[in-house]
Amino acid sequence: MGSNGIKHVRIDERLIHGQVATMWTNTIKTNRIMIVDDAVVKSDMEKVALKTAVPSGVKLSILTVKGAANNINNGKYEGQQVFLIVKSPHALRGLVDAGVELPQINVGNMSTKAGSRQIKKSVSVTEEDLEDFDSLLKKGIKITAQMVPSEDAVEFASLLKNKK
Repeated sequence: MGSNGIKHVRIDERLIHGQVATMWTNTIKTNRIMIVDDAVVKSDMEKVALKTAVPSGVKLSILTVKGAANNINNGKYEGQQVFLIVKSPHALRGLVDAGVELPQINVGNMSTKAGSRQIKKSVSVTEEDLEDFDSLLKKGIKITAQMVPSEDAVEFASLLKNKK
């Protein structure tokens, strides 16, 4: 576990919403939520919504993949408890390719879209997602699927195997 401050990494298309905001932040005792998403950075509406959804006492960073990688690699969050949230594995692959060490990845919610298939309740993946997950797994990062902290975490690789 690096000292880069990243405590928990989650893929959740809804980013911060009631459930995540309270349960996960309490469970992992985070003091900063970091959203890494190139599109959200450009959307004032989404940024406002996220700021409203952040639990009190928790700081919020909304960054591009490049910006987040630079900040993390430069030790900006050392000693913090950062809860990193992305909408898809693509952003995480970008971070890892930029040299960011991730503790492990928890897949929460990925909704169904054109060309995707469901591998677990509330998790659907496209071919592109699968390539990104594959790249992350090959780097030895542990990936689990878990909607809420009270649910058992499932090995993500086993979900992929079952659905081939």
